[in-house]
Amino acid sequence: MAETEATLLRQFPLFLPQNRSKTVYEGFISAQGRDFHLRLLLPKDLQLRNARLLCSWQLKTALNGYHHIVQQRMQQSPDLVSFMMELKMVLEAALKNKKEPYVLPSPPKFYSSLIGEIRTLGWDKLVYVDPCFSTIKLKADVSGREHLITVKLKAKYPAESPDCVVDFPVPFSVSWTPQSSLISIYTQFLAALESLKTFWDVMDEIDEKTWVLEPEKPTRSATARRIVLGNNVSINIEVDPRHPTMLPECCFLGADHVVKPLGIRLSRNIHLWDPENSLLQNLKDVLEIDFPARAILEKSDFSMDCGICYAYQLDGAIPDQVCDNSQCGQSFHYICLYEWLRGLLTSRQSFNIIFGECPYCSKVSKLFVTFHKTVPSFQ
Repeated sequence: MAETEATLLRQFPLFLPQNRSKTVYEGFISAQGRDFHLRLLLPKDLQLRNARLLCSWQLKTALNGYHHIVQQRMQQSPDLVSFMMELKMVLEAALKNKKEPYVLPSPPKFYSSLIGEIRTLGWDKLVYVDPCFSTIKLKADVSGREHLITVKLKAKYPAESPDCVVDFPVPFSVSWTPQSSLISIYTQFLAALESLKTFWDVMDEIDEKTWVLEPEKPTRSATARRIVLGNNVSINIEVDPRHPTMLPECCFLGADHVVKPLGIRLSRNIHLWDPENSLLQNLKDVLEIDFPARAILEKSDFSMDCGICYAYQLDGAIPDQVCDNSQCGQSFHYICLYEWLRGLLTSRQSFNIIFGECPYCSKVSKLFVTFHKTVPSFQ
């Protein structure tokens, strides 16, 4: 008996007894990379022939047409392990034999029409088309930048508007009528690209002339940049795609004695912001700084590991909290610092602020960090 139970546990580790008498088993059986929930009720004599098998609706659906085989196996199997092995074999066969519903192919006119539209656009614009012509990828080069649009045609195309997927910082909706075509989609795509040209010019200049900490590999839809200003100090900006040369949302990240002067300069010089100039030039003017040059310095000069977990990246995040002690200046991941402070016996909480000692130096008394991502400060 013990050997049978051990075999059952080894073969079906997710299917376990629910009581001491082992008359109720519940759990999961795995097949084709999927888990199916089931429950087995045995009589007091533990005979399978009188057992009841309760299946989840997913398992019932998968075994549709095989229920009589399952009942037969339950009547004939000598023990629970044998039955579970038989059930898994039946389930594997049932899943393997499931066929996708047959879909009528589109008429020849559908394909000839699409090919004609692609020919009109130019075959050089085509990046990908699937065998059914239901997904089509097109490209466009604007100002030296390659952009892609994925068009997913629906069964009633062109009567029904297709879905379009683009890497834009703003929503892209297509104006569509039953007389529309791929050509009209592509024309609207080009118009949208042209309207966003200034935004991408602004972001490309930032990427080319400054050290960007986050995002590491920005997409065309990314509107935020965390830019290095110096050692352990950076600025996070959120650019408006519709008005990319206007003053963006700014958040300084770093030690308080470094960040405060930058905030004062921004407030004092905000009247100098000129939308006719580039965003990067305006930031230089109002902050009265020069961004660290990419030609001279390396990104590693500004990338400091977290003083708690000793890693630079943690679940995609990089250190954004800095000790305000000028003799320390150690950086930390927000979550690392938060968990550290929560674990200190001497820490205390006031509303959404946690006060506690810096985990890296002893020259400061208290550190606070909010539950939102704000700059920590020592008091």
